[in-house]
Amino acid sequence: MYEELAKGYDELYGEEQLKKLSLVRKYIHGKILDLGAGTGIIAKEINNVTSLEPCKEMLNFAPEPKILGKAEEIPFEEGEFDTIISFTALHHCDIDKVISELKRMKAKNLVLTILKKSKKREEIIRKLKDTFDMIEIDEGKDIILVQEG
Repeated sequence: MYEELAKGYDELYGEEQLKKLSLVRKYIHGKILDLGAGTGIIAKEINNVTSLEPCKEMLNFAPEPKILGKAEEIPFEEGEFDTIISFTALHHCDIDKVISELKRMKAKNLVLTILKKSKKREEIIRKLKDTFDMIEIDEGKDIILVQEG
C-alpha cells in the first residue's frame, strides 16, 4: 500500500505530520531516531535525524542518513540515540517487540504518536504507559505519548 503512496505522501500527510511536530518539538533533543519515518518528513525539518523505514519506496524520498528496517528490530546499539520518535506508525507494528527494542535502546526521550482510529490504540497506549513514564497529549487525530528524561 505505501509503495504506491510514496510519491504523494508528503502532499497528503505532510501538513498533518508537521502539526504534530510543532506540538512536541520541545521534547526532541540530541541525536534522533525516527521509527517508521516514511518519506523523512521529520528529518526534512530537524537536523540530526536518522530515518528508519520498512518501505523502500517511501525511504527513497527521505534525506540521509536513512536505513531500511523495522521498529521491531532496530539495527543500532544501546544508547546511540538521545530521542526516539515515531509519528503515526506504531499501529502497523508488533508493539511488544517495539517496546522491547525501545527498552534496549535506552533513549532519554520518547515521542510516539498513536492513531486514534487504530483498533489497537488502547492496547498500544496501555502497554507503552505501563512500561515507560509518559505524559499523554490529545492531538486530535492522534494520541501523543512523551517520555522526557
